[in-house]
Amino acid sequence: MAATSAYDLVVIGGGPGGYTAAVRAAQLGLKTACVERRPRLGGVCLNVGCIPSKALLDSSEHYHLARTRFGEHGIRTGEVGIDVAQMMARKERVVRELTDNVRKLLETHKVDIIHGAAKLAGPERVEVTGESPQSLAARHILLATGSEPASVPGIPFDGRMIVSSTEALQFEAVPPELGIIGGGYIGIELGSVWLRLGARVTVIEMLPDIVATMDGQVGRRLLRVLKKQGFTFRLESRVVSAQVVDGKVKVDVESAGKTETLAFDRLLVCVGRRPVTQGLGLESVGIAPDPKTGFIPVDAALRTRVPNIYAIGDLAPGPMLAHKASAEGTAAAQIIAGKFGEVNYDAIPAIVYTAPEAASVGLTEEQVKERAIPYVAGVYPFTGNGRAKCFGDTEGLVKLIAHRKTDRLLGAHIIGPRAAEMIAEAVLAVELGASLEDLAGTVHGHPTFAEALMEAAMTVRR
Repeated sequence: MAATSAYDLVVIGGGPGGYTAAVRAAQLGLKTACVERRPRLGGVCLNVGCIPSKALLDSSEHYHLARTRFGEHGIRTGEVGIDVAQMMARKERVVRELTDNVRKLLETHKVDIIHGAAKLAGPERVEVTGESPQSLAARHILLATGSEPASVPGIPFDGRMIVSSTEALQFEAVPPELGIIGGGYIGIELGSVWLRLGARVTVIEMLPDIVATMDGQVGRRLLRVLKKQGFTFRLESRVVSAQVVDGKVKVDVESAGKTETLAFDRLLVCVGRRPVTQGLGLESVGIAPDPKTGFIPVDAALRTRVPNIYAIGDLAPGPMLAHKASAEGTAAAQIIAGKFGEVNYDAIPAIVYTAPEAASVGLTEEQVKERAIPYVAGVYPFTGNGRAKCFGDTEGLVKLIAHRKTDRLLGAHIIGPRAAEMIAEAVLAVELGASLEDLAGTVHGHPTFAEALMEAAMTVRR
């Protein structure tokens, strides 16, 4: 018979949302357990998502710069080659160190770490199966099981030739021809890794644009840049079928009423992600995911229809981003502890880690037009930025959108060097309700990339 332990809070899932919630709950005095089905903590983001992909992006960027840009700086390197195995070993080392840090963080805060598969057995009970079966009594339960790659109907993953992002982070060699279904964040980033290392990359996207949630001006700029780098894009195209034939993936692509067969060495399917809810026992407590989206409906306090059961991160409606999950985890833990907690969904940044990077927060120009919001927009190109000139990368721009009457910042969109870091200032501005005048009047260090934010604000300063 399984042993029984009692907790104030049981967190199911040890990813960015789950472990953040567990730590915050423990800090607030709640006896907390975190149940994780994977051997390592950190969830998708840390193990097979944002962290390993960024490690490979950085490695591939170093190789690309050594091959193409070092000479202009007077740096002689001789013949430059790649060692994919070493790149993968470095990536794994980064992941291992960070997952160890998460474990140490939970242990430091006296969170009980339980490895196994968790299932709801009632509104206040969680059953854990695995090497050490346990029955956990919980006054509160937080669901944070994350998401998994979605597949294309009729084109199942085989883990070798037709793969998800998980396998694309583990290729043993550079595929000469890489096909990617989906022109979103994940597809573009992983395509960048393997393009820089020598693959010919073709992206097949049903929509007329890549990264469709991005501000149109920035998205079009990114598309032009990626084409210059060597990407081939098949926009407004639909994959009809895909099958492995003679060591190649043959893909039938339909566009403008015509069907064409393309051949690839690997086919990466990046058509989105779906919440992981199967096996959680939701039906036992009367919780049903939305049949269209798969999300678990929650209220403003992140509660499900069962008041003591919460859902966050990729399980809850909204963008599937690690930092959104972390923010929700903190908010939920504070609410459970009887304190104030909320997430400002208007101030959640989104980032594409291509070269140049693209980052955004708040409303796009398309969205303010659709909502009939009176607005002004300020745009400043990196060609006028001294730091970008010194850096040798002036591709891109900063675009700020503000309310025409109040001058309050509604959205910021950046494509260019260090955009991922620069967006933090804009996120803070949105969070604090700052105006373009505030940004224009803030003294920025010179020369810095961030000056472009000030300059963009000054272009519409009244």
